[in-house]
Amino acid sequence: MTEITPLDQAHAGMEAAPEDDSARLRFFERLAESELFLMLAEDASDDDQITPEVFDLGDARYVLVFDREERLSRFADQPTPYVALSGRVIAGMLAGQGIGLGVNLDVAPSAILLPDTAVAWLKDTLDHTPDEVAAHIAEVFPPAGLPESLISALDGKLATAMGLAHCAYLVGIAYDSGARGHLLAFVGAVPEAQEALAKAAAEALTFSGIEAGAMDVGFFRASDPLTASMERVGLRFDLPQAQEPVTHPVAAPGSDPDKPPRLR
Repeated sequence: MTEITPLDQAHAGMEAAPEDDSARLRFFERLAESELFLMLAEDASDDDQITPEVFDLGDARYVLVFDREERLSRFADQPTPYVALSGRVIAGMLAGQGIGLGVNLDVAPSAILLPDTAVAWLKDTLDHTPDEVAAHIAEVFPPAGLPESLISALDGKLATAMGLAHCAYLVGIAYDSGARGHLLAFVGAVPEAQEALAKAAAEALTFSGIEAGAMDVGFFRASDPLTASMERVGLRFDLPQAQEPVTHPVAAPGSDPDKPPRLR
């Protein structure tokens, strides 16, 4: 039986409801989070420079990615160099290059050609970071009126943020200015991980089809007075914690988001 992958399922949902923006956003979210196998023109160099195989279709150029190694092999029908990278890394590499993305062409129901404008949009969306809370919080109360799609998206995002914070609370808030809204409050976050956590929250909003201003992000210590209030009224997300010391094997090209492979 042919495997139906999560990317296939997200693509099918988008195709079944072409007017549904949320279905389209779910596809792009899945694409960004998937490990994709990028076809190369030659093996990656020792200094992490890679040369993707670029296909010129006359009015546009594309590189090819597949969400399974066997799909790439079936398409190429011969030994072909490749590198495994996340969709978000590939979007960042291609943005501004005038190169689109061919996904699972000829080998899967999720086959699609994404133009360079779509790749640039995805990169810009993934780069967005919400402003952190700066105003004084006067009151916290239970969250209300947020769609279940956002709760599910946050749960999925934070489930992958192992060890980056102790937990997070989603609460309703009132500022001393009189403004009201919602806050995702991270407790005990690793300082170096705060930007990544804020981006994860922003992506959950964007890919749920909700305006960015619908939720603020804040970082708190367990000893902060507001933390106890949020514990009483908020929706809690427990982030997974590492149970054993983390080892650091030699990294493959693109596995470090701060040092993505370079095109050449």
